Amino acid sequence: MTIQKIKATIVGVTGYAGLELLRLLYSHPFIDVAIITNTQPDGHDISEQFPHFSGMYNLSPEAFDALHIMQKTDIVFFATSSGISKDLAEPFILANFPVIDLSGDFRLTADDYQKWYHKTPAEPALLAKSQYSLADFYDNETTSYIANPGCYATATLLALAPLAQHHLLDQNSIVIDAKSGLSGAGKSLTTASHFVNVSDNFTMYKPNSHQHIPEITQQLHIWQPDIAHIQFTTSLLPINRGIFVSAYVKLKEPRTPQQLQELFENTYADKTFVRVMPSNELPNIKQVVGTNFADIGLTYNPETQFLTIVSVIDNMIKGAAGQAIQNANHFFGFTESIGLNLIAQYA
Repeated sequence: MTIQKIKATIVGVTGYAGLELLRLLYSHPFIDVAIITNTQPDGHDISEQFPHFSGMYNLSPEAFDALHIMQKTDIVFFATSSGISKDLAEPFILANFPVIDLSGDFRLTADDYQKWYHKTPAEPALLAKSQYSLADFYDNETTSYIANPGCYATATLLALAPLAQHHLLDQNSIVIDAKSGLSGAGKSLTTASHFVNVSDNFTMYKPNSHQHIPEITQQLHIWQPDIAHIQFTTSLLPINRGIFVSAYVKLKEPRTPQQLQELFENTYADKTFVRVMPSNELPNIKQVVGTNFADIGLTYNPETQFLTIVSVIDNMIKGAAGQAIQNANHFFGFTESIGLNLIAQYA
């Protein structure tokens, strides 16, 4: 049986996430990129600015036009900075047109968005028509507007899901130490992202104020309703890609290391893109860079009664573009791994 190809639009194509979407979708057998948009289209082929696309695409960024997009394509990927899609989304939401939004604009309630992003939120009626979707726990969303999770949130939630879903987390002892490569900061240049400040350096940033904190607590609260807060810090690694989350948690009820290992293995037994390491083995970033995998390992300290969970992902793939494609595959009823069978770029 021949499957009719889905035509896609990428809004915000020249950001890191947009470029990664364009790269990954080139190999997708059922989704073709038909329209790309940018804030300042100049009529030049995308390969003129980004030569690695030479001979791959014949596309030039266009001005954003919602009606034209809906007439010519079947799904929109918003790969924009936060604060943009909330002002562009209304025509798509009113038309029930499929959207995967990689920004933070539709992940939170209006009050939380304003508090954590310091921007005016989308209208509550529009927010109510969106669905936050951690792709590995996709739940047959009834909405056509999917809010793709943030990178830190993805790695953290996958680390804690087996425990939260069984109401095992001590809500007062959830400590997350999260580290990201520089691409997670986006393409806008700042003093903090300058090469001389990042290379051979290690910096903590946004202590207790990172915008991914509320989406983590929001989802944990759904799984385990007594969770209202976490201790969460973020640091910048002098690497291009990768997220390394170290979670230190205590449990409400005693469990043996073997029971905990089995809990994680059973939770992720049928999850294509989550790999649980053997007992007492912890993953490293290199084994997931260039893939849509999340690798998770755990080890328990009986003296302190702390369980350490390490979760690693590629922030640009599993934490952004790859998960967006995984959500799109779910939405259209494709096998979730289609277009995402990637092996780590280990060297």
